Amino acid sequence: MDERVETNLMNSDTENLLQKFEKNLILKEDLSKYNWFNLGGPADIFFKPENKEQLKNFLKEIKQKSYNIYILGAGSNTLIRDSGIKGVVIKLGSKFSDIKLLEKDTIEVGAGILDRKVADFAQNNCISNLEFLSCIPGSIGGAVIMNSGCYGTDISKILLSIKVIDEKGEEKEIPNKDINFCYRGSAIPKNYIILSAILKGSNSPKNSIEKKQRELIQRKKDSQPSQVKTGGSTFKNDNTKKAWQLIKESGCEKFSVGDAKISEKHCNFFINNGNAKTSDIEALITKVKNQVKSKTGINLELEIKIIGDEK
Repeated sequence: MDERVETNLMNSDTENLLQKFEKNLILKEDLSKYNWFNLGGPADIFFKPENKEQLKNFLKEIKQKSYNIYILGAGSNTLIRDSGIKGVVIKLGSKFSDIKLLEKDTIEVGAGILDRKVADFAQNNCISNLEFLSCIPGSIGGAVIMNSGCYGTDISKILLSIKVIDEKGEEKEIPNKDINFCYRGSAIPKNYIILSAILKGSNSPKNSIEKKQRELIQRKKDSQPSQVKTGGSTFKNDNTKKAWQLIKESGCEKFSVGDAKISEKHCNFFINNGNAKTSDIEALITKVKNQVKSKTGINLELEIKIIGDEK
C-alpha cells in the first residue's frame, strides 16, 4: 500500500471479490456522492466493510493484487479527480462509528464517527476541551491523520492513542507520543487504516461546555460559508500569516475557473458553484498558488487532499 502501483483489474479477481463480499462491494461506483465538493469520477472497486473482521478479510484478499488503496471518510476535505480512482476505495461508515465512555473524562470513538457527534457526546457527558470538534467537518479518522483543529487547539491535544489495522489485516495500538503530530499532519504510515481513537478531556459543568460550544459554532457560522459545495480550508496557514490573508493581499479573491470560484465569505474556501469539474478546482488552486508566490514569495501548501489519476 505504500507504493501505489497501478494494476489492471482482472475479471476473475473482481468476480471473486463480488462473490465473497456481495453487497458491501461495488464496481465503478460514482465517488461524487461521497465528498462535499460533489465531484470526481468512479472507483474501480468501492468497499464499505460491514465490520472489522470483514475489513481484515478484504485486506488479506487483495494483499497480493498491488491495488492502489485509498481510505475515504466523510469526504469533507477531499477532492477526487474527474477520471476517478484506479484501484480500491475503502469507506468506513456507520459500522465504524461507535462511541463509548471509558472513564468520566475519557471516550473511545470509531474512526467513522463525525467529529460534531463526538463533541455532542462529550457535552452530554460533561467532558470539556472537545468543543472545537463541533466545528471540524469530517470524521475522527481523518481528523487524526490531518491533526485537524481550530480556534487554538487540535486533535493532538486530546488524543491518548489510536487503534489501526495494516495491509496484512493485523491490529495494533499506537500511543500519542509515537504519532509525531505536526501542524495539520501526522506521521501515521499510509498503509495503516485507523479503526478507533481514545480521547481525553476534563470534567466541567455541562452548561459551561454548552456555552463554549455554541460560541464556537456561531463564530464559524459568522466567518465561513455554509450550505455550499466546498472542501473546507483549501490551504494551510503559513508560519507568518493566515492563508486567507495571503490570498486576499495577493488580489485573488475574485478568481474563478469555469464554475469553480472562491467564497466571498472566506477566501480560503473554494467552491463548486454548481457545474464545476475537479479540473476547474485544481486549475483555480494552481492559479491562486502562482499569484500568491509571485506577490509574496510564499508557497502555499494544500490542506485539502487531492486523490485519483490525472488522466
